[in-house]
Amino acid sequence: MQLNLKNPVVFLDLETTGIDIVKDRIVEIALLKIKPDGTEEEVLHRVNPERPISAEATRIHGITNEDVASEPTFKEVAKNLAKFLEGCDLAGFNSNRFDIPLLAEEFLRADVDIDFKKRKFIDVQAIFHKMEKRTLEAAYKFYCNKPLIGAHSALADTKATYEVLKAQLDTYREVEYEDKRGQISMPIVNDVEKLSEFSSYDRNVDFAGRIVLNEDGVEVFNFGKNKGVPVEKILEEQPGYFGWIMNSDFPLYTKRVLTQIKLRMMEK
Repeated sequence: MQLNLKNPVVFLDLETTGIDIVKDRIVEIALLKIKPDGTEEEVLHRVNPERPISAEATRIHGITNEDVASEPTFKEVAKNLAKFLEGCDLAGFNSNRFDIPLLAEEFLRADVDIDFKKRKFIDVQAIFHKMEKRTLEAAYKFYCNKPLIGAHSALADTKATYEVLKAQLDTYREVEYEDKRGQISMPIVNDVEKLSEFSSYDRNVDFAGRIVLNEDGVEVFNFGKNKGVPVEKILEEQPGYFGWIMNSDFPLYTKRVLTQIKLRMMEK
């Protein structure tokens, strides 16, 4: 089954220096754009992360410090990448929890403004785990009935993720589930908005999940002594809390969201 698209969707995969979305950096990025007419366009970039790649990361993706020493930095390719992503929804494997948050951090560090709130996100791993509880290689074998050649290569993983999602559309077209509103729906509907909702685990306001929406749709902190307390209440009653977060080791995107909430309060 081919994707039913209103907007282009870009499948992405990152290889990185490690797994910390605040401290680690991209060393390779693969983007596969699927347009509404079914045509495809791909981009693959090696990136100099300007910091050492951990030995653990190199063991997984095989990229060494020497491999990227002469490559451009993310800031040097950021504007071209942003142009490629313009007007597109995003999809990936574990992308909601890792690739998209880390990519957002990189764009902020490069001073390239992308409004991710306007995008829909499909996490193929979330769909797979909810239905089968496995890994990308197992997903590829299960849905596509063939081994994944070149696993942990960014482009191979990106193309495999796209193939898995198309196969999921065929596999689960008759399966029902209870959605967030308690309504029975078809989980794998050929619609980006429905796929985005089904592949979401949480109600994050920022990518790192430090600020989330509670059951009433109110922004609350999701960590520490103020967990579950509305953000606006804390900013009003504990004005120093904003400065503490802004000066601490929180993701840039979390700080950006918090600043937007504070500015919104000032405009009331």
